[in-house]
Amino acid sequence: MAKVVPLFSGSKGNCYYIGSGNEGVLVDAGRSCKQIEQALALNSVDIAGIHAVFVTHEHIDHCSALRVLAKKYKLDVYASKGTMDALINSHKVESETKLHIIEREAVVGDILVNRIDTPHDAAESCCYRVISPDGKSALIATDMGYMTDGVRAAAAMSDFAVIESNHDIEMLKTGPYPYPLKRRILSDRGHLSNEACAVELAELVKGGTLRLMLGHLSEQNNTPGIAIRTSAAELERAGLKYNSDYTLDVAPAEATLKSVIF
Repeated sequence: MAKVVPLFSGSKGNCYYIGSGNEGVLVDAGRSCKQIEQALALNSVDIAGIHAVFVTHEHIDHCSALRVLAKKYKLDVYASKGTMDALINSHKVESETKLHIIEREAVVGDILVNRIDTPHDAAESCCYRVISPDGKSALIATDMGYMTDGVRAAAAMSDFAVIESNHDIEMLKTGPYPYPLKRRILSDRGHLSNEACAVELAELVKGGTLRLMLGHLSEQNNTPGIAIRTSAAELERAGLKYNSDYTLDVAPAEATLKSVIF
């Protein structure tokens, strides 16, 4: 039996715990070390059982605690080569930290982690599918301008998937962001919209991935209610009933008591 604890998700920072038994890993470390420690404690996760951080990309909302957290708890750090170079060059990790380039997969204890590349305006961004010793798997897939075939296939093979539902397109277009930022978010190297996410979720549920969570919601251009309604409406059009044929939730922006057993 394994579980995912979405510690933080969104514009202010991102961090997920995925573990089985007494061991686990973090995907990203985008809040302060103290905030991550408190969120883990709130969810009864012993940080002593965490052995590694898998970093999706070098943007600060995904790695702000990395330097302190890795040094304090002697955690291994995994990332693509492009991301690792960016982390080193920006001094977001220390040279004495145990750094690992992940090409396709990595093994941490009894946990297997697959890397899947994502289209985003970063050095070499990716997402991760984490597989527990009993074969159950969870995918954390955010920060992507569109859903690639690789991410789609990884989601279809997962028992639980967090998929980015970053923004409502109309809220973004009419909101306060400057035009260049709006264009970047809407581009193929930006973020997945509610509408694009909803279409993908319908296909995933029809394919058998029934436990879903929406991640990385924009604080300015989205709300949990709008994101849920957009996905639920698309799933209903596909003949699927909310919380009957599938489960759907939103990853919290701030620390709360929330975990998913899969």
